[in-house]
Amino acid sequence: MDIVLMILYVSILLGFLVLIHEGGHYLASRAFGVRVTEFMIGFPGPGIGFTKWGTKFGVTCVPLGGYAKVCGMEPGEMSPHLESVLAAMYRRGTANMEDIAQDCGISNDDALAALDELVEWGSIQGPTKKDKFNTYRAMATRPTKGQIKRAEAAGQPVPLAYELGQPRLVDDPHALFESEYSQQYRSLPFWKRTVILLAGIAVNLLFAVLVFVVVYSIVGVDMTNPQTGEVSHITMSPLRSVEVGFAYIGAVVQMVVSLFNPQTAADVVSNSTSVVGIAVMSKTYAEAGLLEFVFLMAMLSVSLGIMNLLPIPPLDGGRFVIEIFQKLTRKNVSTRALSYMSAAGMILFLGFFAIMVNQDVQRFVFGNWG
Repeated sequence: MDIVLMILYVSILLGFLVLIHEGGHYLASRAFGVRVTEFMIGFPGPGIGFTKWGTKFGVTCVPLGGYAKVCGMEPGEMSPHLESVLAAMYRRGTANMEDIAQDCGISNDDALAALDELVEWGSIQGPTKKDKFNTYRAMATRPTKGQIKRAEAAGQPVPLAYELGQPRLVDDPHALFESEYSQQYRSLPFWKRTVILLAGIAVNLLFAVLVFVVVYSIVGVDMTNPQTGEVSHITMSPLRSVEVGFAYIGAVVQMVVSLFNPQTAADVVSNSTSVVGIAVMSKTYAEAGLLEFVFLMAMLSVSLGIMNLLPIPPLDGGRFVIEIFQKLTRKNVSTRALSYMSAAGMILFLGFFAIMVNQDVQRFVFGNWG
């Protein structure tokens, strides 16, 4: 029963923290007009959910992570055939690689690269796993109330609605391409891309500071006088609570920076914990009360936010460093280079994860870790 409760509590805790982190990316993206096709809690895989505002919201079968699929974040140069391929796809509605290659007068490989990039953009739907013919389909579209009102006010035809895979007229291929491109992350200026990348971290830290304000300024805490042993209930001003929150954030930053110091790295790792330790702590804090559980959320939210600042792909900090590099050099990082850096980052984190899981098993299962 204890194990079931630990799994339940840690799923709630991590699910909430990932929700607000990815929610930051989602809200910032939508504020800048960028398309987000998925907002899921859990590792990528089978899941359930619903579609609203062009985004599929839901939960996957392993709800211990999460992601917001922001369109247009793929690295490297864009395919030079996107405009013609997009127009051909819309005219056909449903087509495979060979159809598009023939329509556009390009090779099958060029058609495939453009089609897959348009799938990543959320402009068309790619083949399903059971599709033997690798069929691509034009996305279903529904004009919004705002689009209808603007068209009526300007005396223009109301935009038509189309079903998935339904052919449609394309009078101006360039205007169609520009409309789709404007909804991509890569179309934004540097400062807007930066806001999207760092929005998740900002939300994690903001949540933690708000919890500190609630705990120390509204609820209050019990303090024990070390000399007399007398317990008194005190509250702080909101400003002082914010200062305490930022002081804690600073302490976490120092701890993370210590990971890159050979003299302190071993101590930092030994004092850290994995999802196993978090599961144990989540049960302990939950049994102590809702306030204690929320306070644990706040502390872990700071850790999640600061760890995501590390300049290692695929973390937000790693993507931010790549954005700075591209801005300064005016060169795009290739897909291959990003894949190598992401793989190196994953190997590093898997190494840390294995060490910390072993520590937690020794501590909480065998009770023989010093």
